[in-house]
Amino acid sequence: MTTPELDPRFASLLQQVRAQPKQKMAVVHPVDELSLEGALAAAEAGVVDLVLVGPRNRIQKAADGLGADISSFELIDTEHSHASAAVAVALAREGKVSSLMKGAISSDELLTTVIDPVAGLRTARRASHVYVLSVPDYPKLLLVTDAAINIEPDLATKRDIVQNAVDLAHALGNPLPKVAILSAVEKVKPQIQSTIDAAALCKMADRKQITGAILDGPLAFDNAISLEAAEQKGIDSPVAGDPDILVVPDLVSGNILAKQLTFLGHASSAGLVMGAKVPVALTSRAENVASRVVSAALAALVAVQQQQTPIRK
Repeated sequence: MTTPELDPRFASLLQQVRAQPKQKMAVVHPVDELSLEGALAAAEAGVVDLVLVGPRNRIQKAADGLGADISSFELIDTEHSHASAAVAVALAREGKVSSLMKGAISSDELLTTVIDPVAGLRTARRASHVYVLSVPDYPKLLLVTDAAINIEPDLATKRDIVQNAVDLAHALGNPLPKVAILSAVEKVKPQIQSTIDAAALCKMADRKQITGAILDGPLAFDNAISLEAAEQKGIDSPVAGDPDILVVPDLVSGNILAKQLTFLGHASSAGLVMGAKVPVALTSRAENVASRVVSAALAALVAVQQQQTPIRK
């Protein structure tokens, strides 16, 4: 199996991962060819070592369909998807793996196990998803959050969403990312809750309730991405025209934005769940092998970071 062709920025990211100690990842229920192929490609690329967790006969059938030899990988046999999730989470909780990757299991089923208050991997922080996008017409990687987990986040949840994305940016090597808090307008409007939340998040950063980043908002998307658009509106901002992270008002708007950038803007994408004790590569069925390899690489980067600096509130 060969490593798929990657966007140049993502190829550089893989080089960054290969320079650090190799991390062990549990792949949860990889019982179809696509999810197994992505995991095997990540191992082939030298990104992670794998532990395959799921029904042995179904995983083997998927491997046979790929013509892949999985005999060298640790495989933990389980009866069904729920057991696969429970075993993988237990491995992470016991420190036997440092990240998880979603296989052919629903996101809800896996995340329910991850955030279980007793047997899961919860921290003091709310879990959230971060898309990492390489957009051809944008000069650097762009993070979009949260477009997959928190449907209508309140201010406290948005604070965690921002900090999770900032932590991921740090793992990528950016010590002070610029964060644009998006809304429909750039002024605080009492009738638009997302503008109030944006202003509050910026003040929370001033008071060190959010650390390690430069925040500004509310910003409309054009003002966030285009310095010219911001200047035309008289916006003086340290973030406008140069954001590393876009924080959306809610899941629906974020999901639409990320998929527009992918399908119309031809962005290459990967993604990660942050905020748990270990990172989770939460790949969807629509994502290709390259995306899965890069998501595994992101998880490996964050795993090393969290070993050095465990999650704090």
